[in-house]
Amino acid sequence: MINSKVPSGGLSRRTVCGGMCLLLSGCMTAPQGPLSVYQQGIDPYASIYGPIADGAYDIPALDLDQVDPDLLRREATFPGRYPPGTIVVNIAERRLYLVQRGGRALRYAVGVGREEALNFRGSAVIGRKAEWPRWIPTADMIKKMPRYAAYAGGMPGGLENPLGARALYLYVGNRDSYFRIHGTNEPTTIGSAVSSGCIRLFNQDIIDLYNRVPLGTPVVVL
Repeated sequence: MINSKVPSGGLSRRTVCGGMCLLLSGCMTAPQGPLSVYQQGIDPYASIYGPIADGAYDIPALDLDQVDPDLLRREATFPGRYPPGTIVVNIAERRLYLVQRGGRALRYAVGVGREEALNFRGSAVIGRKAEWPRWIPTADMIKKMPRYAAYAGGMPGGLENPLGARALYLYVGNRDSYFRIHGTNEPTTIGSAVSSGCIRLFNQDIIDLYNRVPLGTPVVVL
């Protein structure tokens, strides 16, 4: 069983999470200008899930008061046979683990397929990476969701794009599986079964994961 570091003895999220900020926020880009109350770190997670100036786009902060604390990125114990650097996605848990050394992992909450049959299962590798990726719905997606027909020619990257700020493309052998690990334009869906089969993360989390994993990273979806 995979157990994460959680508050004990009535400690608040602010108290418990303070020591994790340096580890988990290293890939964030702070916006320019005076610091807001949010950015000043009144909640330690504010440095992780605050607003990000990312090229031409300004990613908004998560409203931490409206997010279940268990959905926030953290270090967790991870007993298992997977080597460090492997991405392991547990569909039932709706969690993604980036395996570290010493029986540890970085744990991210994810959104998964709204139906079991939509989910990818098995092993793959990251065959491509993209920042602010273009979204092109598949023919099957358009059939199930006719409103997607308006984007048959593709939707440019941006804050309204369903793929969010980053995408990691899963390949099986040399073939694109058409499954992705990506960001989202709907942060309230993280932790739910809502997608057409891809694995979605908060934009802040997909940027962090994207910066940690190279092409060729093995991915296992349980």
